[in-house]
Amino acid sequence: MTFFTNNHHLILASNSPRRRELLSGMDVEYEVLTLPDIDESYPDDLPHEEIPEFLAKKKASAYRSMMQDNTLLITADTIVLLQGRILGKPSDKENAKSMLRELSGETHRVVTGVCLTSIQKQVCFSDTAYVTFGDLSDEEINYYMDKYNPMDKAGAYGVQEWIGYVGVKRIEGSYFNVMGLPIFKVYHELKRF
Repeated sequence: MTFFTNNHHLILASNSPRRRELLSGMDVEYEVLTLPDIDESYPDDLPHEEIPEFLAKKKASAYRSMMQDNTLLITADTIVLLQGRILGKPSDKENAKSMLRELSGETHRVVTGVCLTSIQKQVCFSDTAYVTFGDLSDEEINYYMDKYNPMDKAGAYGVQEWIGYVGVKRIEGSYFNVMGLPIFKVYHELKRF
């Protein structure tokens, strides 16, 4: 489908295989381009809900000098919020297990910020989903850790993996947002862009 990208060269600036899968599911042509070592720091006083959009915008700035007149860049960032704390990507396996134990039996928020950027303009937005996990046993957490790779995922889990199948009790909001890209909003913002 090219009705909203026919005049643009669409670039997804992300290492995430989930974001690639979701964008591919929209049947748009795009290229993946990633830069190493983009600074993902943010001000300490920034409200947690604003961090993903702030980081998506910051990532877009890193690509500005490489953009052409017809470039349309998509950048995104996702965080997991549990009881006012950010659960980022785990630092090691023990940290990942600890995060999964904290998420067990609880409801948390997944916030994804997205920026659509061209030379002429930038549109940024975010989406929030509420995810409720059932109780996870240590055996289930260990099984997930042994069979899957949660190390590159905020909150140490992928909703599209085994843990999502057996552990997620309820999602209020976009499932795809929990995967890493609120694709409904992305599609409609691309149409407007």
